[in-house]
Amino acid sequence: MEEQKLSPGKFAMNYGVILGFIMILIAVIMYVTGMLLEGKQWPQYLYYIIFPVTIIYATNQFKKKNANMLSLGEGIKIGVLIGVISAVVYIIYTLLFNYVIDPEFMSQVLEMAKDKMLEENPDMTEEMAENGIKFIEIFTNPFISSAFWIAMSAFFGLIYGLIAGLVMKNA
Repeated sequence: MEEQKLSPGKFAMNYGVILGFIMILIAVIMYVTGMLLEGKQWPQYLYYIIFPVTIIYATNQFKKKNANMLSLGEGIKIGVLIGVISAVVYIIYTLLFNYVIDPEFMSQVLEMAKDKMLEENPDMTEEMAENGIKFIEIFTNPFISSAFWIAMSAFFGLIYGLIAGLVMKNA
C-alpha cells in the first residue's frame, strides 16, 4: 500500500490559522491594556519573532510527516500560505473590531495622532495636521490596509519559506 503524500496547502492551513489567532491575541491585549490607543508598538514585535518561527517549525513538521522529504517548492508554498492565511484571519478580526466591536476607535486613534503631531511639531499649523491625518486615513482604509497586510504577509512568508526550504530540502 502506497503512502499518501501530504499537501502543503492543507498542512499550512492549521499553522496559518494559529498564527492569525496569535496576532489577534496580541491586538486584544494591546486594546484592553490601552497600548493600542497610546500607539505603543513593542508588543507587535513579538509577532515579528513568532512569524518566522512558526513558518520554520511548520516546514520542519511537514518534512517529518512527509517521510522526511521536502522540496524547495513545498517549503515556499508552506511559508506563503501560512502568511496569507494568517493575514486573512487577522483582517477578519480587524474588520469586526472596526465596524462592530469599537467603530469609534479609528477616530480616536486619528485624533491622538493629530494631537501628537501638533505636540511634537509646535510650528505645525492645524491645516498641516489635518492634511497629515488625511494621508493617514488613506492607509487606514480597510481595503488598502487589508491588501497591504496580505501582500506583506505573503512576501515575508515567501522569504521565510524560501529560507526554511533551502535549509531543510532534500538534495
